[in-house]
Amino acid sequence: MSETATLAGGCFWCTEAIFTRLRGVTSVLPGYTGGLTKNPTYDQVCDGQTGHAEAIQVMFDPDQIPYEKILEIFWHTHNPTTRNQQGNDVGTQYRSAIFYHNEKQKEIAETSKKELAEAKIFSDPIVTEIVPYTVFYPAEQYHKNYFEKHSDAPYCSVTIHPKVKKLLEKYGDVVKEEYKTPTFVSSFTQM
Repeated sequence: MSETATLAGGCFWCTEAIFTRLRGVTSVLPGYTGGLTKNPTYDQVCDGQTGHAEAIQVMFDPDQIPYEKILEIFWHTHNPTTRNQQGNDVGTQYRSAIFYHNEKQKEIAETSKKELAEAKIFSDPIVTEIVPYTVFYPAEQYHKNYFEKHSDAPYCSVTIHPKVKKLLEKYGDVVKEEYKTPTFVSSFTQM
């Protein structure tokens, strides 16, 4: 049985690239959620006036990768301590948020956030919102698999490559086999 996680951790090109690589994840869809405008466009969301965050919907098999592990990777592959910013991406559309689909997800998210804060891994307070899921609007087609299609683009080289490299180093045990090939891994270790 498949479950859905909806997460916002900055640019959805980055988060899609991370979560696509996880064993047990069957699909990752970039889009917009958490705002008021119906059927927003990328340009509208980038203007910061819709209230939406760039987010991803992750379909996963909890028998292969539990929601707790999804959240652990979420916490460690973006900065949950900066409000409305991830690196050079600034605005409410880049906020850190977990959009829970049910009470169990809410409880797991709140517990993981509390444990992370108590572990003092980050020197600043965690500002990630934990809010109920309402509606998700898929992003325009050209955003899907953006990193796979444009890995040599400057933004991908500077921003996404280091995140994927960190994923491979820290969470290689849950990365799909096709992303562990020597050729694939060496392209990131040379960065």
